[in-house]
Amino acid sequence: MTSASSRHTARRFVEAPLKFLADKESVAVYVASVGGGDVPEHEGNFVMRPVKIHNGRDRADAFSLDREGFALVPQSTKVSDFYDDDQIAAIYENEVKALVERETGASRVEIFDHTRRAASDDTRKTKLIREPASTVHNDYTARSAAKRLRDHFADAPEEAEKLLKRPFAVVNVWRSIRGSVRTAPLALCDASSVGPEDVVPVTRKARDRLGEIQMALYRPGQRWHYFPEMTMDEVLLIKTFDSNTDGRARFTIHTAFEDPTAPADAPSRESIESRCFAFF
Repeated sequence: MTSASSRHTARRFVEAPLKFLADKESVAVYVASVGGGDVPEHEGNFVMRPVKIHNGRDRADAFSLDREGFALVPQSTKVSDFYDDDQIAAIYENEVKALVERETGASRVEIFDHTRRAASDDTRKTKLIREPASTVHNDYTARSAAKRLRDHFADAPEEAEKLLKRPFAVVNVWRSIRGSVRTAPLALCDASSVGPEDVVPVTRKARDRLGEIQMALYRPGQRWHYFPEMTMDEVLLIKTFDSNTDGRARFTIHTAFEDPTAPADAPSRESIESRCFAFF
């Protein structure tokens, strides 16, 4: 009988189409969805490119937030219902803060967002949550990360300006909230294989906020990875911004994708991502 761990490492890679910006010249806009609403079409020219996505479990211990921009780490949780906002506030936020402090060495962690997602339209509409993000992107630019920090500390602008003078990062803590992930897993691109010419700042248009993200152009030298069948006792840490400019990873492009090896009857992915400021 094949064990779960051997299944994880049996496939060295999968090939799947990912959605990239087609070119730098045309104007694009990322249109954020509303929980439970219709999935919007982003504005701009996009292209699907077949990509080899390597099984990160072959070397899971080797990934680093400062080198590749992401890492898979074990972390159990005491949350029994991730749709219960009271449990998120009373239990999960403390777990997330402790994890990010331990893994990054941050002296202070501030959580500013929780986003739940589901690949099933029925679940999205019942739970009023969003769909997996299926366009290659990174959540922040240097400009929008600073703006998001100022927005978070809108009631304490002096504190925001003090914190902006310190090194800080934005870290996304991503977890399955329903069994192991078989559909719409995340593909992540090794940040050391992404050049500045590969990413384009794009307006992010939400119902209550205008922001800016990065979208990406395809380049053959990009190195993509995923972690098959992530469980509820594992989390992905994704660095989506770092104020340091000393050569470490600053941005991490990523996307959900359709795993061609997933069974037709695989349960829909449900997940939560918690975005944090990590101050050093």
